[in-house]
Amino acid sequence: MDEDAAEALADLVAPLLPSPGAVEEYWWRSLDPVTEFLVSRYGRWACGWNWSVGEGDIDGGVVDVWCCARHSVTTADTTAPMAVAALVEWRDWIEDLAERFSALAPPSHSVVSPSSVDPWYWERACTRLVTVVADRTRAESGWYEHCEQVLGWFLAYNGIDDERARTIVESAVGGRFGSWIAPDVVVVDTVSSRFARTVDGSR
Repeated sequence: MDEDAAEALADLVAPLLPSPGAVEEYWWRSLDPVTEFLVSRYGRWACGWNWSVGEGDIDGGVVDVWCCARHSVTTADTTAPMAVAALVEWRDWIEDLAERFSALAPPSHSVVSPSSVDPWYWERACTRLVTVVADRTRAESGWYEHCEQVLGWFLAYNGIDDERARTIVESAVGGRFGSWIAPDVVVVDTVSSRFARTVDGSR
């Protein structure tokens, strides 16, 4: 998004922003009109535009430019460009993940059965994805929820259905991550090993 496009989008977002007073009264849904507009314009991926690091509107995201409705919403002229910048930052993260998924996918991931893949590929992917999510979220409040989501996205990218992916991720993570705690090497190795074993069905 170039500067002109960003300014044009900010002009469209500005009328949808709540006043600071409305944020205090309805903070949990005060930004819904902005999210609904962005999703209608760009697609469901835009839902994460205000998923900030730490205890923001939603815990455990990767967006730095936006804090939360209570702290980021001021005047429309100031807040609208910030919301656009947050959307761009979120999009950059999604595109970064897409590149990582492509690089980490097992050979011929679209045509082979997941259980026929060398477990090393799944273990490597899990290790790298957990590490990068912990880094980007700074392992702050609720970071592990986005980590589990990213692992699920990776499995979906490799043709594994949602229900199976959820089972694999839950089995691998199983409460081993916590808020404000970056996982150490032993924990990451344990999760990644279990992730690989569960994908190939050996548990």
